[in-house]
Amino acid sequence: MLPAHELAGGRLNCGYAVLGAEIASLQNEGIHLLAIDGYHGTLWDSFRSHLTKELNHGGINHEWIDISGYLHSSGRLSEMLEPFLGGDDPIFGRIWPLGVEPMFNPEKLAELHRQLLIKKGNDSASFVIVYGTGASLIGCQQACWYSDVSKQHIQQFFREGRISNWTTGASLSFGDFYKRSYFIEWQAQNKLKQALLPVLDLFIDMNNPDEPVSVQGGVFRQSLDELTRSPFRPRPWFAPGPWGGQFMKGHMGLDPNEPNYAWSFELIAPENGVMLSSGNLQLEFSFDYLLYNNSEGTMGREAAATFGTEWPIRFDYLDTIDGGNLSVQVHPSNEYIRREFGEAFTQDETYYISKARPGSRVYLGLQEGIDPAVFRKSLENSAITGQEVDIDKFVHSIPSKEHDLFYIPNGTIHCSGSGNLVLEISATPYIYTFKLYDYLRRDLDGNLRPINVDRGFDNLKFERKGNWVDENLIAKPRALNTNSGAVELVLMDVPYMFYVIHRVDFEQECGWDTGGLAYMVNLVEGDQVEVISENGRSTTLSYLESMVIPASTGYVRFVNKGSTACKLVKVFVRPRK
Repeated sequence: MLPAHELAGGRLNCGYAVLGAEIASLQNEGIHLLAIDGYHGTLWDSFRSHLTKELNHGGINHEWIDISGYLHSSGRLSEMLEPFLGGDDPIFGRIWPLGVEPMFNPEKLAELHRQLLIKKGNDSASFVIVYGTGASLIGCQQACWYSDVSKQHIQQFFREGRISNWTTGASLSFGDFYKRSYFIEWQAQNKLKQALLPVLDLFIDMNNPDEPVSVQGGVFRQSLDELTRSPFRPRPWFAPGPWGGQFMKGHMGLDPNEPNYAWSFELIAPENGVMLSSGNLQLEFSFDYLLYNNSEGTMGREAAATFGTEWPIRFDYLDTIDGGNLSVQVHPSNEYIRREFGEAFTQDETYYISKARPGSRVYLGLQEGIDPAVFRKSLENSAITGQEVDIDKFVHSIPSKEHDLFYIPNGTIHCSGSGNLVLEISATPYIYTFKLYDYLRRDLDGNLRPINVDRGFDNLKFERKGNWVDENLIAKPRALNTNSGAVELVLMDVPYMFYVIHRVDFEQECGWDTGGLAYMVNLVEGDQVEVISENGRSTTLSYLESMVIPASTGYVRFVNKGSTACKLVKVFVRPRK
């Protein structure tokens, strides 16, 4: 079972028979116009077919209207969206700043609205279901449902050939599908999700299109409120990669048939979900619903004022044990990411070494005395001719061991060498990696991964070299306080990163009051702890697992349930002075 959190009142329901019964109940209440909106990735044809059988079985006369028929023409959509797709850039576009409304033909929508008002006023008319992404734009619905699909399943459905993009029916590569989704479609749909949350009558998890799991809208919102005051684990998900290792596969109960696992997405807020449970049922919702429901209660007042509804901190694992080096890379400056891509803030990172094999290293900063022009020429020549580059000649490296922490502010060249399990603690942006060298490897589809020497050199800070790196970018832990058998260490608190990293080492238990700050934690040593919050809820956190402690939690205790001492990493946004 995936990490899940008990539903706050009410119950989860499974299957299309339940949805059919819900419609029968609406009809009995005199309602006969329902909008079923939802995230693109919902398999609408399958949904309609299954639900039609239930409605026919119940003798409910009904009519379906597909809202996708009211989108702009493909030519108009292409013209409107082209500036946000980055031309022939295989990875990067620009963030779409608007919602879904501009995707639709306003004249056609207005005519549909007029026709629906007539149907709505006719008590003898059949039950009308307007469905699809943007269905709620009709504006005259008497009830509204929402179908959600996780980003993991959306990508899986595309790879299986079950969906294409929402704004084009063209046959695209996975890279082009993801670029259009990330920069345009998900941005637009998220704004609609946020607007609909307060008025949803029913929320439906459509990750399994044959067995939808649903919950009443009021119960869903109540559960979001409860989670704002309770520590919880997001649902992690895992992916293979060209440099991926074998540690996670052997230690985290993953599919042994995969070639490797490169990443564990512990919490990448735009892509992870959270699970609710009721009896034997589980329902997943996207993490961002917590922020749409109560950003201040989840993140804290100061963080919400700064970041709005964007959770600012990311945790993920990079597994190179029995794998290869990551690509040699750099991340953009704040000014560059805003100007070029429309993001609010950039990808400042750190590497916390959770496991390390003998001889493992982290590459960080440039070698002393290198000539940037020679380095660039070597990289460009490699991209053209396939000639290998001796990276050790140009990039500084440092031996790595368990519990080391390396700072990687934007503009710093870096990568993990082989033999590490890295807990990557970062600002949330996660796709803005400019690869300078990738060891001439192919991805799992057999394609060379894109190299971005121009963008990389636009952002490289050449003054960050060996001696400076050794002095400034390797954590030097200092004790903050010691009490009741627990020692709190400051691992990182530097002015050029907006988040702070501490670690609490303890034998029996530790705890603190959130004081209006949200925390992310990871048990980097120890077997398991019980996590007890002020509202009486209790859950567990095991070795290498991650957890969110919302700002409204209050006092939270971590009680050691294992036989060895514990180390708990805690990360939070630096409060204002």
